[in-house]
Amino acid sequence: MKLKEQIKMAMDNIKMAYTPYSNFKVTSVLVTKSGKTYTGVNIENAAYTPTICAERTAFYKAVSEGEREFERIIIMGGKEGAITELTAPCGVCRQVMMEFCDPETFEVVLAINEDEYEVFTLKEILPMGFGPSNLK
Repeated sequence: MKLKEQIKMAMDNIKMAYTPYSNFKVTSVLVTKSGKTYTGVNIENAAYTPTICAERTAFYKAVSEGEREFERIIIMGGKEGAITELTAPCGVCRQVMMEFCDPETFEVVLAINEDEYEVFTLKEILPMGFGPSNLK
């Protein structure tokens, strides 16, 4: 599946977000090195702390099914689901990416639509990140 198709998949999936408190919907598509895709949306909770981001939803789904090698993640979001600007991942999600991804090669794609997007490496959006290699 090509990048533009993955972006379209994310756009179509945003309606699944559960955001009754912030009304800020986020969607993601995580792509494994073997080409499998895992979608995620943000899921809010009245207690706030149990809320989970779209990126972590996708990662946890993939990891729970045995995936450990990832190529890229597409992230999109906006108020009421209207995607008008780039939406970057929070710090917690960046840390989860650092756990499972090579910061030099893993791509973080921030998109508005299939024609408007920017591609970053994890290292670019998390300079000096702390990961498993630091513990060796």
